[in-house]
Amino acid sequence: MIKKVLGYIKKYQMIEPEDTVIAGISGGADSVCLLFVLLEIRKQIPFTLEVVHINHGIREDAVQDAEFVRALCEEWKVPFSLTEANIKESAREHGVSEEEEGRHIRYEAFEKALGGRKGRIAVAHNSNDRAETMLFHLFRGTGLAGAGGIRPVNGKVIRPLLCIRRTEIERWLAEKNLSYCVDSTNEQDIYTRNRIRHHILTYAESEICQGAVANMNRAADQFMEAEEYIVRQTETAMKDCVQAEPDGTIRIRLSDFFKEDRYIQGRILLSCVEKASGKRKDITAAHIKSILALFQASGSKEIHLPYGLVVYKKYDLGMIQKKELCAKSIQDEETLSDVYEVTVPSILNVPGLGRVEFTVFQWEYSQNIPQKTYTKWFDYDKITSSVMFRTKRAGDYLTINHRMGHQSLQDYFVNEKILKEERSRIYLLAEGSHVIWLPGCRISEYYKIQESTRNILQVCVLDNPE
Repeated sequence: MIKKVLGYIKKYQMIEPEDTVIAGISGGADSVCLLFVLLEIRKQIPFTLEVVHINHGIREDAVQDAEFVRALCEEWKVPFSLTEANIKESAREHGVSEEEEGRHIRYEAFEKALGGRKGRIAVAHNSNDRAETMLFHLFRGTGLAGAGGIRPVNGKVIRPLLCIRRTEIERWLAEKNLSYCVDSTNEQDIYTRNRIRHHILTYAESEICQGAVANMNRAADQFMEAEEYIVRQTETAMKDCVQAEPDGTIRIRLSDFFKEDRYIQGRILLSCVEKASGKRKDITAAHIKSILALFQASGSKEIHLPYGLVVYKKYDLGMIQKKELCAKSIQDEETLSDVYEVTVPSILNVPGLGRVEFTVFQWEYSQNIPQKTYTKWFDYDKITSSVMFRTKRAGDYLTINHRMGHQSLQDYFVNEKILKEERSRIYLLAEGSHVIWLPGCRISEYYKIQESTRNILQVCVLDNPE
């Protein structure tokens, strides 16, 4: 075990002499193994070891886990620090899943513990975790980076046990007579990853191919190497066709851009959007496809992306810039006071509705869709441009049935006998001319939750009549 891990650490240059290594130790089998492996590795590579434990505030017995890790550190004279958080409450406040919020709080605590010192953050993912993550990403749609699963080194974060299987860890702990805590939630199927672990990977190993996890990890290494190569190729291609302005505007010379392979074109656009916004989490393949279609088409259309970005053509240039920098005026009869652009997460004050809250989270099949008039869920993956709360415009329409048939908003108002004098005062949620939701009335069939849905946009009228 130690020899194997040491070779892995050296292969990826995870730890250098005189580093400070902050180890995230939960008290479970993997993390206890990590702690004792690092104590052994420290005999060959001199570094400072410190432990950080996070109490997520989810399980009542989590306090016992913290005390177990504290006692372990006292026994082996390793500095220990504890971070306590209420993940459920914090996740609600930030409009994200508990899993995502927990990860954010953990790594924030690790970064704080490391401070400005030279060193690394060590976490206890093993090869089974990598295989589970790989499948998770593949099932939900991913590129090469996601297919590579968990990386051995990601910035300051290192994963020394990524070369070790979970069974090897448990066997090694038993041989060393080392005890550890058992998280009861790991045995439950309440999380997608647990279902993959308990049912899919277990079946694959026993019924399809013994050694499936090891084979998947070798494939993940190849995906990771391919991704690194594509990144280098993309950076080279961007030097020939992309110009970034000091104000954040991205200019793409389309004549040179379309000389590149189509796959590289997509990677260039993804990189450009990330440069313009500073983020890429909410940018999907559908967004990139829309930009490509826009650049290939004639005319002067524009599309709106998350993070307040506008994409349009200017002669032979493809332009990506923040909305406030875009000189294009709004070409309809509405005024700016009638338009409320949605950002996520946020709370807007909308006339006639009051406070409206917007959050996005990952879809779990076990979740029940709320049957409330003023709390609605929408398929966030189908939203490819900016979403607005606004009054009606010419050309607005709804998707009214499963065959994706359309009905103009005007016809809907007439059929529902909504008075003319009231129609201009009704605020609706829309993506372009496509009406997503008429609060209190109906939602578009197109944006409803389906089995293929990965991410949900929840819109909740906080000051609702209910």
